Amino acid sequence: MTRERHPSLSRRHFLALAGAGVLAGCQTGSDTSETPTPQPTVKDEYDHPTPDADPSWEAPTTAPETDIQVETLIENLEIPWDISFTGTGELYMTERTGRVLRFDSGEISEVVRPADAIDAGSIAPGSDEEPWWVTGGEGGTLGIAVHPEFPDEQWVYVYYTAGDEDDKENRVARFDVGANDPASTEEVLVDGIPAANIHNGGRIRFGPDRNLWICCGDAGEGANAQDLSSLGGKVLRISPDGKTPSSNPELGGDRRIFTYGHRNPQGIDWLPSGVPIASEHGPTNRDEVNVLLPGRNYGWDEVRGVADDPSDAFDTYAEHEDVTPPLVNTGPDTGWAPTGATFYTGDALPSLRNRFIVGGLISQSLWAVTLSPPESDLPPLAGGTRYGAEWTHDAYTATAHRLLHDEIGRVRHVAQSPTGELYAITSNRDGRAKGQFPRASDDVLVRLTTV
Repeated sequence: MTRERHPSLSRRHFLALAGAGVLAGCQTGSDTSETPTPQPTVKDEYDHPTPDADPSWEAPTTAPETDIQVETLIENLEIPWDISFTGTGELYMTERTGRVLRFDSGEISEVVRPADAIDAGSIAPGSDEEPWWVTGGEGGTLGIAVHPEFPDEQWVYVYYTAGDEDDKENRVARFDVGANDPASTEEVLVDGIPAANIHNGGRIRFGPDRNLWICCGDAGEGANAQDLSSLGGKVLRISPDGKTPSSNPELGGDRRIFTYGHRNPQGIDWLPSGVPIASEHGPTNRDEVNVLLPGRNYGWDEVRGVADDPSDAFDTYAEHEDVTPPLVNTGPDTGWAPTGATFYTGDALPSLRNRFIVGGLISQSLWAVTLSPPESDLPPLAGGTRYGAEWTHDAYTATAHRLLHDEIGRVRHVAQSPTGELYAITSNRDGRAKGQFPRASDDVLVRLTTV
């Protein structure tokens, strides 16, 4: 089973991808209403291609298994926000309330607290409060990434909200965790990222190109996303020492900007071929998964979310040829609140292999998203949802299956270890959890295995 596309929109995507410089070969064909244009394929053409890139990877053609076992490794964390593994298996983790932690051989220890980070709050484990807003809103100590050459380079990178309620910004800094006093080694690499009670973005990841990718929210000001002089509503790309890669797109604004027109992106990872995929919070549901193409505009706040009816959405994107449509838009009636994500390539959970696994906050779930290239067989729905409207991006057809619904609560991030295991953290103490959450044991770090 393959997906049919609207010929005119497909042709527009073809031209857009060609202009972005990330188009691989396509078959020949006539651009007429009777003969649909063959679909393009995106590929990795960044400045540092990796020798282990696999352009021939295959998407699963079966549905994922839903029986997953949860093994709790740490309890009573205080709103953990991000985790990052070293190549030797150590795990570094942030708590939104200000701590950077290390988890190694079953032992957890505090590494550093960013001195200028805001004093974010949390509710108590087992509390039945639902304040929605805790101190600091959605800001605090957020993303974390270890240097790709760790432990030779013992830098740990942290995205955090600095200042106070009346004057704050988001920053990316790095700390030498091998020093006697890591706090004294802080180097701020990016500052001036807009901050607010909402939409702080915050995920940072090193890509296969060895550059640091930074997801920035619009800080509640939609105009930031289209303003190329603002870092709000963008995905940035910098080198490990904070320089701007020469291959970044030239958009006429800040050269660190890789893509723009984002609302609140909070998850990013790469396909085996090197193509970056991002998850993003939408307005009143309408959550998205996007393929990130250099220099492209993703539509917030001028295009995205304005259409509820599929035909309106088609017309809206067709009228804005400079805007790249999503692979997934959950629509006005379904919300994931997608956050941290990983493209899983391990063997510990075979049925999840080669799927984009996304944490869900308001949905209190994991989402397994199968991204099927054009002309490939699609997995069965088996209770899932296919995102293949003619107005969505045609690089891949997305099929989403829901996992762990209400089993561990608000899933903030999911990450793969160097040995191919899958880990997740919860954000049940941020005042927004529902049902039985937060439990007396929250928040937790868990490892996911087959039953």
